[in-house]
Amino acid sequence: MQSSYDLWCALKNMGYLKTTRDPLWWPHSGTFEVIIGAILTQQTKWEKVEASLVNLKEHGLLSLEALSRADVGEIATCIKPSGFYNTKAKRLQVLCQQILNEFHTFERFQNEVTRKWLLAQKGIGMESADSILCYGCGREVLVVDSYTARLLEAFGYSFESYMQIQEWMQEGIVVNFDKIPQMYDTEITLHTLYARFHGMIVEFAKEHIRGKNVNTEILKKYIEG
Repeated sequence: MQSSYDLWCALKNMGYLKTTRDPLWWPHSGTFEVIIGAILTQQTKWEKVEASLVNLKEHGLLSLEALSRADVGEIATCIKPSGFYNTKAKRLQVLCQQILNEFHTFERFQNEVTRKWLLAQKGIGMESADSILCYGCGREVLVVDSYTARLLEAFGYSFESYMQIQEWMQEGIVVNFDKIPQMYDTEITLHTLYARFHGMIVEFAKEHIRGKNVNTEILKKYIEG
């Protein structure tokens, strides 16, 4: 594997993305739910987040305004399936209040928020910030995670930081972007490609990564072939 483009091609030829839940992979992309999901999915499985989202919806708490003024105990009860519910409830409410104070509406937040602003909010790290930027705000940002790092390490690539991994991953796509549209029936933007690429890696990882054990043999066949 010479670049992230080779990885993308292999995953694409293997049939990823397999899910059809959303064009950008993350459920309800482009909506406020992405922000909730980015907070709740920390240190838990997405299936648990979905259960929490259902509870929030049933209690009328799936909006920026509702979460900002709700009783934090009610929020915690709703998101209990996601774990660390008391901490996440407080952080989620404070984040909503900060968004309203700074941007007034979710639409303005989508257009004006920066990574720097997000990282200044308690409980938001690089992965959460980029998930919000990519899937919630439509920015050209490729989310990388522990799956990405483990997959690259299995191919002999080691990086010192999140930003180094992201830079390497994005560079391989940008340099080869002119070759990619021919693999789709319709035009695809860089943002959409980044969003789907992250989803492809996650889907592959859930099927072929177990702890530190990464099954790269099947990928190598597609890369070499």
